[in-house]
Amino acid sequence: MPEQPLTSRGAATYQRILDAATEEFAQHGIAGARVDRIVTAARTNKAQLYAYFGDKERLFDAIFLSSLERITNVVPIDADDLADWAVRLYDEYLRRPDLIRLATWTRLERRPAGHLVETHQHYDDRKLTAIAEAQAAGRIRGGDPFDIMALVIAMSMAWSPVSNVYAASGQEPDDVHSRRRALLRDCVRRAIVPTDQDHPDR
Repeated sequence: MPEQPLTSRGAATYQRILDAATEEFAQHGIAGARVDRIVTAARTNKAQLYAYFGDKERLFDAIFLSSLERITNVVPIDADDLADWAVRLYDEYLRRPDLIRLATWTRLERRPAGHLVETHQHYDDRKLTAIAEAQAAGRIRGGDPFDIMALVIAMSMAWSPVSNVYAASGQEPDDVHSRRRALLRDCVRRAIVPTDQDHPDR
């Protein structure tokens, strides 16, 4: 966010820039995005964009972090039903495929290995704590909570824009999505069920 509080008019301009930049970066990536196209779509000018964000790189940072916040807030984790969480993530990818494309561009252009963002823990701490508590209670299998989370997220992305074989669309028939949701829910439940190693005394 800008260092100074925004007026209502400034806030509207700021949001238009975010919206236009999200679409531009999702389509063209960091290197391919053009500030000229962003300010035209946002009905503003470069001076205003730079005043708010500094440069194109920091604008992308704001967009990407905003996308992580959105997924965290719109699809809050339910460690007691990770299968349903995976299905809700699937639905969010259908609504906002641009959010997944942003992560793809980040991986391609910035970080070939490791966490996509330096501040990943800010977005993961609550999820990891919830998973660890469910593990301690014996509701899901043991192991590194981050690995459990990563596995469930990866399964939820099986038909997303990052898939190597198929990218789902909101325009597909409802029964197609229903079949995928059922398969995803069942596979996640099977993947995270506690094992004998989690309960050696049994």
